[in-house]
Amino acid sequence: MTSSIHDPSVRGFASDNYSGVHPEVLAALADANGGHQVAYGEDQYTQELERVIAGHFGDGATIFPVFNGTSANVIALQSLLPRWGAVVCAASAHINVDENGAPERVGGMKLLPVPAPDGKLTPELIDMEAWGWGDEHRAQPLAVSITQSTELGTLYTLKELRAITEHAHGLGMRVHMDGARISNAAASLGVGLGEMTTGTGIDILSLGGTKNGIMSGEGIVALSEGPAESMKYLRKMNMQLGSKMRFVSAQLLALYGTDLWLRSASHSNAMAAKLSTAVQETDGVDLVYPTQSNGVFASLPNAVADRLRERFRFYDWDRSAGEVRWMCSFDTTEEDVDSFIAALKQELAAQ
Repeated sequence: MTSSIHDPSVRGFASDNYSGVHPEVLAALADANGGHQVAYGEDQYTQELERVIAGHFGDGATIFPVFNGTSANVIALQSLLPRWGAVVCAASAHINVDENGAPERVGGMKLLPVPAPDGKLTPELIDMEAWGWGDEHRAQPLAVSITQSTELGTLYTLKELRAITEHAHGLGMRVHMDGARISNAAASLGVGLGEMTTGTGIDILSLGGTKNGIMSGEGIVALSEGPAESMKYLRKMNMQLGSKMRFVSAQLLALYGTDLWLRSASHSNAMAAKLSTAVQETDGVDLVYPTQSNGVFASLPNAVADRLRERFRFYDWDRSAGEVRWMCSFDTTEEDVDSFIAALKQELAAQ
Protein backbone atom coordinates (compact mmCIF):
# COMPACT_ATOMS: atom_id res chain seq x y z
CA MET A 1 0.00 0.00 0.00
CA THR A 2 1.35 3.40 -1.00
CA SER A 3 0.91 6.65 0.89
CA SER A 4 1.38 8.76 -2.25
CA ILE A 5 -1.53 11.09 -3.01
CA HIS A 6 -0.34 11.96 -6.52
CA ASP A 7 0.01 9.91 -9.69
CA PRO A 8 3.75 9.30 -10.16
CA SER A 9 3.19 8.44 -13.83
CA VAL A 10 2.19 12.03 -14.70
CA ARG A 11 4.98 13.73 -16.63
CA GLY A 12 5.40 17.23 -17.98
CA PHE A 13 7.77 19.74 -19.53
CA ALA A 14 6.79 22.85 -17.59
CA SER A 15 9.81 23.22 -15.33
CA ASP A 16 12.78 21.37 -13.92
CA ASN A 17 11.27 22.36 -10.55
CA TYR A 18 8.42 19.90 -11.19
CA SER A 19 10.62 16.82 -10.90
CA GLY A 20 11.10 14.98 -7.65
CA VAL A 21 14.25 14.48 -5.60
CA HIS A 22 17.09 12.42 -6.99
CA PRO A 23 17.34 9.08 -5.14
CA GLU A 24 20.98 9.79 -4.25
CA VAL A 25 19.93 13.05 -2.59
CA LEU A 26 17.17 11.32 -0.65
CA ALA A 27 19.71 8.76 0.52
CA ALA A 28 22.06 11.54 1.59
CA LEU A 29 19.28 13.15 3.64
CA ALA A 30 18.59 9.85 5.37
CA ASP A 31 22.29 9.42 6.10
CA ALA A 32 22.45 12.91 7.61
CA ASN A 33 19.58 12.17 9.95
CA GLY A 34 19.91 10.74 13.43
CA GLY A 35 21.89 11.90 16.38
CA HIS A 36 22.71 15.50 17.18
CA GLN A 37 24.77 17.93 15.14
CA VAL A 38 25.65 21.51 16.05
CA ALA A 39 23.09 23.97 14.64
CA TYR A 40 23.46 26.99 12.36
CA GLY A 41 26.22 25.62 10.14
CA GLU A 42 28.75 24.30 12.61
CA ASP A 43 27.77 20.74 11.70
CA GLN A 44 30.07 18.27 9.97
CA TYR A 45 28.07 18.24 6.74
CA THR A 46 28.41 22.00 6.24
CA GLN A 47 32.11 21.81 7.05
CA GLU A 48 32.57 19.07 4.47
CA LEU A 49 30.55 21.08 1.95
CA GLU A 50 32.91 24.01 2.48
CA ARG A 51 35.84 21.75 1.63
CA VAL A 52 34.11 20.44 -1.51
CA ILE A 53 33.21 23.95 -2.69
CA ALA A 54 36.80 25.08 -2.23
CA GLY A 55 37.80 22.16 -4.44
CA HIS A 56 35.48 23.36 -7.19
CA PHE A 57 35.99 27.11 -6.94
CA GLY A 58 39.34 27.65 -5.22
CA ASP A 59 40.64 28.00 -1.69
CA GLY A 60 39.19 31.49 -1.29
CA ALA A 61 35.63 30.39 -2.06
CA THR A 62 33.12 30.33 0.80
CA ILE A 63 29.62 28.85 0.63
CA PHE A 64 26.56 30.00 2.54
CA PRO A 65 23.61 27.58 2.20
CA VAL A 66 20.15 29.16 1.95
CA PHE A 67 16.64 27.88 1.35
CA ASN A 68 15.84 29.00 -2.21
CA GLY A 69 17.07 30.74 -5.33
CA THR A 70 15.38 34.10 -4.82
CA SER A 71 17.04 34.53 -1.45
CA ALA A 72 20.38 33.47 -2.92
CA ASN A 73 20.13 36.15 -5.59
CA VAL A 74 18.91 38.90 -3.27
CA ILE A 75 21.47 38.30 -0.53
CA ALA A 76 24.33 37.84 -2.99
CA LEU A 77 23.52 41.17 -4.62
CA GLN A 78 23.09 42.88 -1.25
CA SER A 79 26.65 41.84 -0.39
CA LEU A 80 27.95 43.73 -3.42
CA LEU A 81 26.11 47.00 -2.88
CA PRO A 82 25.67 49.97 -0.57
CA ARG A 83 22.12 51.12 0.02
CA TRP A 84 22.33 53.45 -2.97
CA GLY A 85 23.56 50.76 -5.33
CA ALA A 86 21.97 49.50 -8.53
CA VAL A 87 22.30 46.33 -10.60
CA VAL A 88 22.51 46.15 -14.38
CA CYS A 89 20.79 43.01 -15.67
CA ALA A 90 19.11 41.65 -18.77
CA ALA A 91 15.44 42.56 -19.06
CA SER A 92 14.65 38.84 -19.20
CA ALA A 93 16.64 38.04 -16.04
CA HIS A 94 14.92 36.07 -13.30
CA ILE A 95 15.65 38.83 -10.77
CA ASN A 96 13.76 41.29 -12.98
CA VAL A 97 10.86 39.14 -14.19
CA ASP A 98 10.19 36.28 -11.78
CA GLU A 99 11.06 37.39 -8.25
CA ASN A 100 8.10 39.68 -7.55
CA GLY A 101 10.22 42.71 -6.84
CA ALA A 102 12.18 40.95 -4.07
CA PRO A 103 15.56 42.43 -5.10
CA GLU A 104 14.10 45.93 -4.87
CA ARG A 105 11.58 45.53 -2.05
CA VAL A 106 13.51 43.17 0.20
CA GLY A 107 17.04 43.74 -1.05
CA GLY A 108 16.67 47.52 -1.20
CA MET A 109 18.46 47.85 -4.53
CA LYS A 110 17.55 49.37 -7.88
CA LEU A 111 17.48 47.11 -10.95
CA LEU A 112 18.57 48.62 -14.27
CA PRO A 113 17.33 46.18 -16.94
CA VAL A 114 18.54 46.38 -20.52
CA PRO A 115 17.16 44.56 -23.58
CA ALA A 116 19.08 41.43 -24.47
CA PRO A 117 17.41 39.60 -27.38
CA ASP A 118 19.26 36.34 -26.71
CA GLY A 119 19.20 36.74 -22.94
CA LYS A 120 22.89 37.61 -22.74
CA LEU A 121 24.50 40.86 -21.63
CA THR A 122 27.52 42.32 -23.42
CA PRO A 123 29.86 45.15 -22.41
CA GLU A 124 27.99 47.38 -24.86
CA LEU A 125 24.61 46.51 -23.33
CA ILE A 126 25.96 47.08 -19.83
CA ASP A 127 27.05 50.55 -20.89
CA MET A 128 23.43 51.46 -21.63
CA GLU A 129 22.90 51.78 -17.87
CA ALA A 130 26.46 51.96 -16.52
CA TRP A 131 26.72 55.71 -16.14
CA GLY A 132 25.94 58.54 -13.73
CA TRP A 133 28.48 57.80 -11.03
CA GLY A 134 28.61 60.64 -8.55
CA ASP A 135 25.15 61.90 -9.54
CA GLU A 136 23.14 61.98 -6.33
CA HIS A 137 19.90 61.84 -8.31
CA ARG A 138 20.70 58.45 -9.82
CA ALA A 139 21.04 55.04 -8.17
CA GLN A 140 24.68 54.11 -8.61
CA PRO A 141 25.31 51.20 -11.00
CA LEU A 142 27.79 49.16 -8.98
CA ALA A 143 26.97 45.56 -9.92
CA VAL A 144 26.15 43.46 -12.95
CA SER A 145 24.03 40.31 -12.71
CA ILE A 146 24.19 37.64 -15.40
CA THR A 147 22.42 34.29 -15.63
CA GLN A 148 24.14 31.07 -16.75
CA SER A 149 22.38 29.42 -18.46
CA THR A 150 20.10 32.34 -19.34
CA GLU A 151 16.35 32.49 -19.00
CA LEU A 152 16.20 31.79 -22.74
CA GLY A 153 18.32 28.66 -22.47
CA THR A 154 21.33 30.28 -24.11
CA LEU A 155 24.89 30.14 -22.79
CA TYR A 156 27.72 32.58 -22.26
CA THR A 157 31.05 31.30 -23.53
CA LEU A 158 34.07 31.66 -21.26
CA LYS A 159 35.34 34.40 -23.53
CA GLU A 160 32.06 36.30 -23.20
CA LEU A 161 32.11 35.93 -19.41
CA ARG A 162 35.66 37.29 -19.21
CA ALA A 163 34.74 40.22 -21.42
CA ILE A 164 31.88 41.13 -19.08
CA THR A 165 33.86 40.83 -15.84
CA GLU A 166 36.85 42.72 -17.22
CA HIS A 167 34.60 45.50 -18.46
CA ALA A 168 32.58 45.68 -15.24
CA HIS A 169 35.64 45.61 -13.00
CA GLY A 170 37.19 48.33 -15.10
CA LEU A 171 34.17 50.48 -14.29
CA GLY A 172 34.40 49.72 -10.58
CA MET A 173 31.47 47.29 -10.70
CA ARG A 174 31.30 43.74 -9.42
CA VAL A 175 29.64 40.75 -11.07
CA HIS A 176 27.05 38.31 -9.77
CA MET A 177 26.11 35.10 -11.54
CA ASP A 178 22.66 33.59 -11.10
CA GLY A 179 23.64 29.94 -11.43
CA ALA A 180 20.26 28.31 -10.91
CA ARG A 181 21.16 26.11 -13.90
CA ILE A 182 24.93 26.41 -13.70
CA SER A 183 25.33 22.63 -13.87
CA ASN A 184 23.54 22.52 -17.21
CA ALA A 185 25.77 25.29 -18.52
CA ALA A 186 28.98 23.61 -17.38
CA ALA A 187 27.88 20.26 -18.77
CA SER A 188 27.02 21.79 -22.13
CA LEU A 189 30.26 23.76 -22.39
CA GLY A 190 32.37 20.87 -21.12
CA VAL A 191 34.06 23.00 -18.44
CA GLY A 192 34.41 22.87 -14.68
CA LEU A 193 32.36 24.96 -12.30
CA GLY A 194 35.39 26.93 -11.15
CA GLU A 195 36.67 27.44 -14.67
CA MET A 196 33.39 29.15 -15.55
CA THR A 197 33.22 31.35 -12.44
CA THR A 198 36.42 31.94 -10.48
CA GLY A 199 38.38 31.53 -13.69
CA THR A 200 36.42 34.22 -15.52
CA GLY A 201 36.37 36.79 -12.70
CA ILE A 202 32.88 36.30 -11.23
CA ASP A 203 32.68 37.87 -7.74
CA ILE A 204 29.73 35.97 -6.29
CA LEU A 205 27.57 33.06 -7.39
CA SER A 206 24.09 31.80 -6.66
CA LEU A 207 24.77 28.07 -6.81
CA GLY A 208 21.74 26.10 -7.99
CA GLY A 209 20.53 22.78 -6.67
CA THR A 210 16.75 22.59 -6.76
CA LYS A 211 16.52 22.51 -10.55
CA ASN A 212 19.06 19.69 -10.67
CA GLY A 213 17.60 17.16 -8.28
CA ILE A 214 17.72 18.34 -4.67
CA MET A 215 14.66 18.82 -2.49
CA SER A 216 15.21 22.31 -1.16
CA GLY A 217 18.15 24.62 -0.92
CA GLU A 218 20.70 26.65 -2.84
CA GLY A 219 24.08 28.08 -1.99
CA ILE A 220 25.70 31.50 -2.19
CA VAL A 221 29.37 31.15 -3.08
CA ALA A 222 31.49 34.21 -2.35
CA LEU A 223 34.43 34.12 -4.73
CA SER A 224 36.11 37.32 -3.58
CA GLU A 225 36.85 38.59 -0.09
CA GLY A 226 34.52 41.56 0.10
CA PRO A 227 31.14 39.79 -0.28
CA ALA A 228 32.12 37.03 2.17
CA GLU A 229 32.66 39.55 4.99
CA SER A 230 29.04 40.70 5.02
CA MET A 231 27.33 37.44 4.05
CA LYS A 232 27.31 36.09 7.61
CA TYR A 233 25.10 38.94 8.76
CA LEU A 234 23.02 39.37 5.61
CA ARG A 235 21.93 35.73 5.60
CA LYS A 236 20.56 35.95 9.14
CA MET A 237 19.00 39.37 8.59
CA ASN A 238 17.16 37.99 5.56
CA MET A 239 15.81 35.00 7.52
CA GLN A 240 17.84 32.47 5.54
CA LEU A 241 20.06 31.02 8.29
CA GLY A 242 18.89 27.45 8.74
CA SER A 243 19.10 26.06 12.26
CA LYS A 244 19.29 22.46 10.99
CA MET A 245 21.59 23.47 8.19
CA ARG A 246 23.07 20.01 7.92
CA PHE A 247 20.07 18.94 5.84
CA VAL A 248 20.55 21.66 3.22
CA SER A 249 24.30 21.05 3.22
CA ALA A 250 23.85 17.29 2.91
CA GLN A 251 21.82 17.77 -0.27
CA LEU A 252 24.34 20.13 -1.83
CA LEU A 253 27.09 17.75 -0.74
CA ALA A 254 25.37 14.85 -2.50
CA LEU A 255 25.21 16.94 -5.65
CA TYR A 256 28.60 18.64 -5.72
CA GLY A 257 30.61 16.24 -3.59
CA THR A 258 30.19 13.62 -6.31
CA ASP A 259 29.65 13.84 -10.06
CA LEU A 260 25.87 13.81 -9.59
CA TRP A 261 25.61 17.47 -10.62
CA LEU A 262 27.25 16.62 -13.94
CA ARG A 263 25.41 13.35 -14.55
CA SER A 264 22.01 14.88 -13.88
CA ALA A 265 22.64 18.03 -15.90
CA SER A 266 24.13 16.10 -18.81
CA HIS A 267 21.05 13.89 -18.92
CA SER A 268 18.55 16.75 -18.88
CA ASN A 269 20.58 18.52 -21.57
CA ALA A 270 20.55 15.36 -23.69
CA MET A 271 16.78 15.03 -23.36
CA ALA A 272 16.35 18.66 -24.41
CA ALA A 273 18.62 18.05 -27.41
CA LYS A 274 16.49 15.04 -28.39
CA LEU A 275 13.33 17.11 -28.08
CA SER A 276 14.88 19.97 -30.02
CA THR A 277 15.92 17.69 -32.87
CA ALA A 278 12.41 16.24 -33.08
CA VAL A 279 10.91 19.74 -33.14
CA GLN A 280 13.13 20.73 -36.05
CA GLU A 281 11.89 17.70 -37.96
CA THR A 282 8.21 18.52 -37.33
CA ASP A 283 6.21 20.78 -39.64
CA GLY A 284 4.17 23.50 -37.98
CA VAL A 285 6.50 24.19 -35.05
CA ASP A 286 9.78 26.11 -35.00
CA LEU A 287 12.58 26.73 -32.56
CA VAL A 288 12.76 30.30 -31.22
CA TYR A 289 16.21 30.10 -29.61
CA PRO A 290 19.04 27.62 -30.02
CA THR A 291 18.84 24.71 -27.58
CA GLN A 292 22.06 24.98 -25.57
CA SER A 293 21.05 23.58 -22.18
CA ASN A 294 17.91 21.84 -20.87
CA GLY A 295 15.25 24.17 -22.24
CA VAL A 296 13.52 24.17 -25.62
CA PHE A 297 11.77 27.34 -26.78
CA ALA A 298 9.39 26.93 -29.70
CA SER A 299 6.61 28.70 -31.56
CA LEU A 300 3.36 27.06 -32.56
CA PRO A 301 -0.32 28.07 -32.79
CA ASN A 302 -1.82 28.91 -29.41
CA ALA A 303 -4.77 26.60 -30.01
CA VAL A 304 -2.40 23.68 -30.57
CA ALA A 305 -0.46 24.56 -27.43
CA ASP A 306 -3.67 24.73 -25.39
CA ARG A 307 -4.82 21.29 -26.52
CA LEU A 308 -1.38 19.79 -25.99
CA ARG A 309 -1.29 21.29 -22.52
CA GLU A 310 -4.28 19.14 -21.54
CA ARG A 311 -1.95 16.13 -21.84
CA PHE A 312 1.42 17.60 -20.83
CA ARG A 313 1.88 20.60 -18.54
CA PHE A 314 4.07 23.42 -19.89
CA TYR A 315 4.08 27.22 -19.92
CA ASP A 316 3.53 29.90 -22.50
CA TRP A 317 6.62 32.05 -22.83
CA ASP A 318 5.14 34.81 -24.99
CA ARG A 319 1.56 34.02 -25.88
CA SER A 320 1.21 37.03 -28.17
CA ALA A 321 3.98 35.53 -30.33
CA GLY A 322 2.87 31.91 -29.87
CA GLU A 323 6.06 31.03 -28.00
CA VAL A 324 6.25 28.26 -25.40
CA ARG A 325 8.94 26.78 -23.17
CA TRP A 326 9.59 23.08 -22.66
CA MET A 327 12.00 22.10 -19.88
CA CYS A 328 13.69 18.75 -19.34
CA SER A 329 14.74 17.39 -15.94
CA PHE A 330 17.19 14.89 -14.51
CA ASP A 331 14.44 12.27 -14.64
CA THR A 332 13.04 13.03 -18.12
CA THR A 333 13.16 9.84 -20.17
CA GLU A 334 13.44 9.21 -23.88
CA GLU A 335 9.96 7.71 -23.67
CA ASP A 336 8.69 10.99 -22.20
CA VAL A 337 10.11 12.90 -25.15
CA ASP A 338 8.77 10.40 -27.69
CA SER A 339 5.29 10.53 -26.16
CA PHE A 340 5.33 14.32 -26.12
CA ILE A 341 6.41 14.59 -29.76
CA ALA A 342 3.75 12.07 -30.80
CA ALA A 343 1.09 14.11 -29.01
CA LEU A 344 2.43 17.32 -30.56
CA LYS A 345 2.19 15.86 -34.06
CA GLN A 346 -1.35 14.69 -33.38
CA GLU A 347 -2.47 18.14 -32.28
CA LEU A 348 -0.74 19.83 -35.21
CA ALA A 349 -2.49 17.46 -37.62
CA ALA A 350 -5.85 18.19 -35.99
CA GLN A 351 -5.74 21.97 -36.41
